[in-house]
Parts: sequence; C-alpha cells; structure tokens
Amino acid sequence: MINISGIIFLLVTIPFGIVMADLRVGFYNSTCPNAESIVRQVVQNRFRTDPSITAALLRMHFHDCFVRGCDASILIDSTKSKSSEKDASPNLTVRGYELIDEAKKNLEAACPSTVSCADIITIATRDSVALAGGPNYIIPTGRRDGLVSSVSEVSLPSPSFSVSQALQSFSAKGLTLNDMVTLLGAHTVGIAHCNFFQARLFNFQGTSKPDPTMDPTLVAILSKVCGSGSNPAAFLDQNTSFVFDNQFYNQILLNRGVLLLDEQLALDKLSAPMVLNFARNGAAFQQSFANAMVKMGSIQVLVGTAGEIRQNCRVFNQ
Repeated sequence: MINISGIIFLLVTIPFGIVMADLRVGFYNSTCPNAESIVRQVVQNRFRTDPSITAALLRMHFHDCFVRGCDASILIDSTKSKSSEKDASPNLTVRGYELIDEAKKNLEAACPSTVSCADIITIATRDSVALAGGPNYIIPTGRRDGLVSSVSEVSLPSPSFSVSQALQSFSAKGLTLNDMVTLLGAHTVGIAHCNFFQARLFNFQGTSKPDPTMDPTLVAILSKVCGSGSNPAAFLDQNTSFVFDNQFYNQILLNRGVLLLDEQLALDKLSAPMVLNFARNGAAFQQSFANAMVKMGSIQVLVGTAGEIRQNCRVFNQ
C-alpha cells in the first residue's frame, strides 16, 4: 500500500502485456491534473444519498468491458436508425448514466476534449468501491472512447451459467478462474431482479419445486419478494448489503446464493477452494479484487489515436 494525500491506495500487480504502453498511471497529470478528483467529487456526492451507486457502476463497468472492451460503448444512446448496447436485454437495468454525464460535464468545463468517457467509468467505479469499504486501488488511464455500439454485439455470461460455462466467457477476455471468482465477489453490494432467479424459487429445472441447494429460509424470503409480479429486486448479499466486504463468500457457503452462478461458485470443485479462501481472508479478497479490476479495465482498450475523446458520453462526436 502507498499513501497519497492521505488516501490509502492498494498497489496492484499487472501481468506483463495486459496493459498497453499508452495506458498508464497519471496519464492526465499534465493535461488535466484534477481529472480524478473531479470524478471523485461527483461520486462522493451521489454516494452520500445513494450507496447503491457502487453496484450500479460496477455493473456498468463490467458490461462495458465485456463488449468491445472498455471503450464506453455502453453509454451511447440508441437512435431511430440504430439500436445501441443500451437496448440489449442484459443492459436494460444498467443505471448510473447520469452520474457519468455529470462527471463529463465538469471535466469538459475544466479540460475540454481531454478525458475519455471510458476513463470516467473506470475511475468512478474505483471510487465508489472505496466509498463502500472496498479497496482504493491505483488505476492506469489513457483509454479512448469507441466508435461502435451495437445491440447485436452484446453477449454476456448468464447468471444461470455453470462455473465452467461462465469461465469460457471470462477466459475469452483474458481473465482467469481466480479473476472470475474475485470479480463475482462484487455481488457483495449487488442486487438482482426476480426474473434472473425466480425459477430457483418456484420451478427449478422443471421440478415445480425450489432449488434444493438454496437455503429454505432464503427461499421463503425471496418467494415473498418475488410474489408481487412487478419484478422487484433482491440483495445478492443478504447480510451486509451496502458494504464492500467478503460476506458474499460466507453467504454462498451457507447456501444463500441468490443467483445460480453465485451458488455454484461454492459448490463447484474448481472454484470452491477460492471461495473458502476469500470467506476466511477478507484482505486477500480485497487485494485480489484490486488486481482483477485493473486487469478487467485493460480489456481491448483503445489508446493513442484510436477511437476518440467524446464531448458527450451519450453520442459519438460529429
């Protein structure tokens, strides 16, 4: 760990070749020295009234990086002639766009056409994690914004996947099993709408019964939540729902995983040892999470003269 201006940051180990040369710590030091503090202030203001923003930004960042890389393509609004990534089914419940807009507006006032929307997502996510009690890690910046956003390109790992199926999706992005188990630990502050897990409550695999691997008390609680028919949401960590800690892993060890994939992490022999380690060692989880987030944030990034620096995160430059 190192201390910068009174803020504790976790140092991260970045595998050689993951981060391209133009993606570096302090990228905006000369062109927009207050860039990260401007983003941080916006995130802090929102977090004071809405601690759920941490989960929202983590989801946005993940959904962005897994389609065309971390290029802010998820931020583009659809037009009459073309549907963007926002219109894809998995992204219909992604939120937090207005926070990115506010940060961009403030950055444009301070440093016009300098800081990318892709970097704003990455910085804002890191800051929201730290505010929720998670690691405050150092991230390289210098991403540029993509020029394509298409609904047809959105393909994300399903919450109903097995561990092996999910690992195929993560491996395709250069991420390991440990990265996957670590990144899914973000569900410690996450929520899921009933349509993503209600089959486990009422008709698991066509049995007309609940999933036998789910704690019966949790089944009863979630059945009441999902019984309204309005597709409400439930916390993925039923214990410390707004705190970024390792309780998610302890919950799934008690068969209290809400999503099928989450529970499978604790049951599958490939991932179970990692789950047990993170459940016992919160510090190990936090360090691993910092490393995995930096690694994920470097997937297929655009640097140098590729892409653009959008003036409005919702539309491509004219």
